[in-house]
Amino acid sequence: MLDWSWAEERLAAARNYWVVTSAEGGAPAAAPVWGVWLDGAVHFGTNPRSRKGRNLAHDPRAVIHLESGDEVVILHGQVERVPLEEAVADAYEAKYDYRPEAPEFLRLRPRRAVAWTESDFPTTATRFDFDS
Repeated sequence: MLDWSWAEERLAAARNYWVVTSAEGGAPAAAPVWGVWLDGAVHFGTNPRSRKGRNLAHDPRAVIHLESGDEVVILHGQVERVPLEEAVADAYEAKYDYRPEAPEFLRLRPRRAVAWTESDFPTTATRFDFDS
């Protein structure tokens, strides 16, 4: 079993996060985004008119996962629109050398997460459940 700190280290270090959403008809859509792991959540931005922006307006449930298939972290939860906090903008700028200036950002606090390492699967397969 993996410790949650193992997953958080990978979430914080990730350059890209894959966001999976659903369209009105149920069709899945996946897209990579820049983001930051801060205060127990992934914070990211998107244009509200983009496919993922429109999908999230229709259904805020989402899955976010990292790029690695060797060290896997997958988050399940609901995305919410929140004001862009200074701490999030600072972390984003430190990570990407780009400061977001949108009035709103998106945040996913996981309700459930799964993680594993491919080299030790299934002995490392771990599920984390969080209070909503």
